[in-house]
Amino acid sequence: MYIDTIPNRQSPATILLRESYREDGKVKKRTIANISHWPNARIDAIKLLLKGEFDCGIPLDERPESGHIFGVLFTLKTIADRLHISSVLGHQKIAKLALFLILARVATRGSRLYALKWAENHAIAETIGITSLKKDDLYNALDWLSDHQELIEKKMFHRRYKNESPDLFLYDVTSSYFEGIKNELADWGFNRDKKNGKMQIVIGLLTDNTGEPLAVRVFEGNTSDTSTIPEQILTVAQKFKAKRVCFVGDKGMIKGPQISQLEDAEFNYITSITKKEINTLIEKNCLQYELFSEFVAEVEDNIEVEETKENEIGEIVKTTLKKTIRYVIRRNPLRMKEIRSNRNERIIKAKNFAIEKTKYLRDGEKRDPEVAIRKIKDKISKYKLTKILSAELNGDDGREIKVNLDQNELSVAEKLDGCYVIKTDLKKDMITTQEVHDRYKDLSKVERAFKLMKTEYLEIRPIFVRLEKRTRGHVFVCELAYMILREMRRCLSARFGIDDEGRLEIDEDIALESLSRITLLLYKTDKGRVIPDIAEPDQRQKQILDSLGIYLPLFRYVSRKVK
Repeated sequence: MYIDTIPNRQSPATILLRESYREDGKVKKRTIANISHWPNARIDAIKLLLKGEFDCGIPLDERPESGHIFGVLFTLKTIADRLHISSVLGHQKIAKLALFLILARVATRGSRLYALKWAENHAIAETIGITSLKKDDLYNALDWLSDHQELIEKKMFHRRYKNESPDLFLYDVTSSYFEGIKNELADWGFNRDKKNGKMQIVIGLLTDNTGEPLAVRVFEGNTSDTSTIPEQILTVAQKFKAKRVCFVGDKGMIKGPQISQLEDAEFNYITSITKKEINTLIEKNCLQYELFSEFVAEVEDNIEVEETKENEIGEIVKTTLKKTIRYVIRRNPLRMKEIRSNRNERIIKAKNFAIEKTKYLRDGEKRDPEVAIRKIKDKISKYKLTKILSAELNGDDGREIKVNLDQNELSVAEKLDGCYVIKTDLKKDMITTQEVHDRYKDLSKVERAFKLMKTEYLEIRPIFVRLEKRTRGHVFVCELAYMILREMRRCLSARFGIDDEGRLEIDEDIALESLSRITLLLYKTDKGRVIPDIAEPDQRQKQILDSLGIYLPLFRYVSRKVK
């Protein structure tokens, strides 16, 4: 018997199960069944059966051998395909190694040496097409990713948005510290991780308004936040070719010089202003305390700006332009309570510290009151309460320390508790007041990305590389891994929901641990071949796979000689 395929011009081919026989010395054939309606997998299985692949190969009482773990890498690879990561990287061996680094970062969060050991138990050949893996290969992949990062980001951007580029971009900066001092980009700077005495690198992340990463850049550890802005302007203007762009950044990011750079590039901005700037606007009567409430409000300020341009004959001409700046204001009642509660705790701690020092002075006559009160003042300064609290020596013997609370200064400080002002140059016909507020609040999505990339899941640190190029490649790997993780979380939350504490009912760790039990089953035949199958998922695994939109192949039908 054999499978015969009959081509049709106007319709799909007809697939017949036939047998040949001899009659009067002639070879003839007869059709046993028309199997055109069968699934392709079943037809392929029949073809293998008729070719003798299973002849005396798999007795019913023979158990298959357990092969590599298949479910984890296959799932992550499928999600990477869906996000265009695999196709953008390409099909060269170095690109496959880079893809392995990204998938291993999601699954292990360890070093490249650990990824090598981890790969020994996983089906990297069947899923990614890598037959051998060495330490130097992975370091070379980091170099390749760093060299091709801008091209990869550009391709990813155009695959995602095609001809419709987003017009709003979120940008923020963080730092990541080192335990050692040998990294080429590591330097001393403002450490956002509160790790004093640690060198660091600075990382800038650019996303769209949904928090989807677009580009990541690594700077030396002593780079200020504001000096990272020009490179991101060039990234958007030249690489992504976005026509109308609005940068969203916090008050430490977008200041006067950066606003000028954005205006020169004909970009808009949304940012916030400091408490000092808020007080200045109040003094100018542009804002009033009464406007701050839990409901969003807006005021406008018309300012004059001098613009210098070169005319047609090469002369420098100064012109004065009127510009409208919009201020969106709000008081967050929950944040107000938090700030006041925190301030009250610090006041109580300062007073209790004064009581302790008074007792300390009374317990010993030789103890110096001036030293004690200096420590109290240092404590008040540390708690940032110098305008509200003051300390003085009191009592008949001058050995009692009294802390005074200035109620007027406290009232002044409480006026702006929970208050914030968002500043933008976007016109009203371009974006509403509420949208300005909401877009600024979207910066929390970038902060969430940093949290996942740095500490909570992907763990950028510790960074086990020294060279500049490999450091950039490592951070780029973490960004691409975050895209996969973000898609996993989106799918899992949609299917299983979130608990009362805001955590996934089934998170990515639980999902990957469950999928790690899906392994290859290796059936040996008497012809010296191995035919791999896939273990049938249990009910929980099926739910996870279904939520992620993953469909395991029914049968791989890959045969290879046993070594």
